Amino acid sequence: MNTRVLGLPRGGTRVPAAATGRRLRPAVVKASLAALLLPALLLAFAETAVRTGLLPANLMPPPSAVASTLVYLAGHGLAGHMAASTARVALGFVSGAGAGLLLGAVVALHARTRGLLDPSLQALRAIPSLAWVPLLLLWFGIDELPKLVLIAIGAFFPVYTGIISGFAGVDRKLVEVGLLYRLPQPVLVRRVLLPAALPAILTGLRNGLSLAWMFMVAAELIAASRGLGYLLSDGRETSRADIVLAAILLLALLGKLSDMAMLALERRLLAWRDSFGAGGAAS
Repeated sequence: MNTRVLGLPRGGTRVPAAATGRRLRPAVVKASLAALLLPALLLAFAETAVRTGLLPANLMPPPSAVASTLVYLAGHGLAGHMAASTARVALGFVSGAGAGLLLGAVVALHARTRGLLDPSLQALRAIPSLAWVPLLLLWFGIDELPKLVLIAIGAFFPVYTGIISGFAGVDRKLVEVGLLYRLPQPVLVRRVLLPAALPAILTGLRNGLSLAWMFMVAAELIAASRGLGYLLSDGRETSRADIVLAAILLLALLGKLSDMAMLALERRLLAWRDSFGAGGAAS
């Protein structure tokens, strides 16, 4: 194999970590600048299109107006709205992801439990988020609990399916080696199944976190007095497209920041992995 094609020195030896880090810094900077190029072009186009009358300002305010709205909201309770939404996502995600990990592991490890529970859970997974809202409001009222339950539902299913698919994809030979050494089931799970399934589990956690933000918006659009979903609803009712776009921008920012944190955790936990995309840029 031509190791130079893969970016390795002759002989296939690895480049020292420090040298690799120094070499990757310019690439990381270039990747970051490339990621900002498309948003910058879109903002410039939107600003120009509105200023020249190509787009109606009442439906698509220019980015400069959205920035002014953000500055105004920053002095009028924006931090409280962001904190309320972030806290709801954090609590709902932890609850839903924890339940997904626990129940997914039980279903993946026991065939009888899988046959009993998995068909019903897969049917529940197909229910849209807004379909849960009327039932949760009837059960729990309009306080915080129905919002947290809805967010937990959104986070549960990606984590549940992630851990099941992760355990199902473990190489049978690894399990057979563990059985050959007479490892008890808890040790087999901890030392063989869990490390091998970890990439799929972490992918499920990332997807669950993304859905937690989406379900949070659905919850706050229905019944909330604080939060970014409430800002979306308030902007719609007052015909303030700038408030709606400001809330959408903040949701995108918070969602991206939380995903970056999850991606950093994934890279740390999977540092042992020597795969093609292990050292790639964040998606």
